[in-house]
Amino acid sequence: MGTQKKMLIRRTSPDVSQIVRRTVQGLFFLLNLWIGTQFFFFVRGMESGNGGWGRPAGVEGWLPIAGMMNTKYFLLTGEVPGVHPAAMFLFVAFVGMSLLLRKAFCGWLCPVGAVSEQLWKLGRDTFRGNFALPKWIDIPLRGVKYLLLGFFAYAVAGMDASDLRAFLYSPYGVIADVKMLDFFRNLSVTAAIVLIVLVVASVFVRNFWCRYLCPYGALMGLVSLLSPLRIRRNEERCIDCAKCAKACPANLPVDTLVQIRSAECIGCLECVAVCPAEGALAMNAPRRREVAPWVMAAAIAVLFFGIVGFAKISGHWEGTVPEMVYRRLIPSLAEMGHP
Repeated sequence: MGTQKKMLIRRTSPDVSQIVRRTVQGLFFLLNLWIGTQFFFFVRGMESGNGGWGRPAGVEGWLPIAGMMNTKYFLLTGEVPGVHPAAMFLFVAFVGMSLLLRKAFCGWLCPVGAVSEQLWKLGRDTFRGNFALPKWIDIPLRGVKYLLLGFFAYAVAGMDASDLRAFLYSPYGVIADVKMLDFFRNLSVTAAIVLIVLVVASVFVRNFWCRYLCPYGALMGLVSLLSPLRIRRNEERCIDCAKCAKACPANLPVDTLVQIRSAECIGCLECVAVCPAEGALAMNAPRRREVAPWVMAAAIAVLFFGIVGFAKISGHWEGTVPEMVYRRLIPSLAEMGHP
């Protein structure tokens, strides 16, 4: 006997999850663009000796390793370091989002994730689909980001408070953000080729960087396993159209699972957005309480602005490094090697 086809009960209200998510994603991208512009002109001012733009502390959000180090230093000593303190608060904010809201940082905020998403959607629309690597390649490749995370975690775990302080307050530690900018301003041929390969791969394979290589995403994924939120599928209302699985950026088999527990789920709600059946798929809190997209957005805003606001009010957002130190170190950047 064949399986009886389920009757479709269509959704009565339009889905707005992607409008809400892309609005949040776009605003955060613009914020990062503004911070990056400020930081670029700050560095140029220090190099020329003319001063000018002030250093934006928000650039430290691009220093996750410094965030990890500062967090450990704070846990060991109870002291907020004067070098890259914003990195710690932003690190805590993003980890907190993953703990409460799945990998919301990756799916809702991360600028690299936003660019990656536009690249694979461009590839999908241009070539009528994306390429999924076979499992025997996909699964080992997914492990690479966890190996990279393990390397950084091992390095930080092996440092005591004095080691952390010595690194953070070293000339390299002080201008680690400037070194990062300099890497992109003066791309080597090898780095340019690698970047081009990553961009091309991201057009054909969904979220190539995020899926296989991003250690920050790996950390967020592991933390998200403790999140109380889950994408849940109502088997009685599901019509087995598999649209959810086809839409999932992480290639998860949403259509065959009751709930998504995977560390690869970025909480983007793409699967929910394409589901045609009323009540068949939703982001749920405990006791199957549905979490609306605007609630996700509001929770992200509260966590982000709450933690950043606390850092500013408590006087720990801006670092204590004097401008004269930047004036001395930045012009000699090219002579500074990696410790």
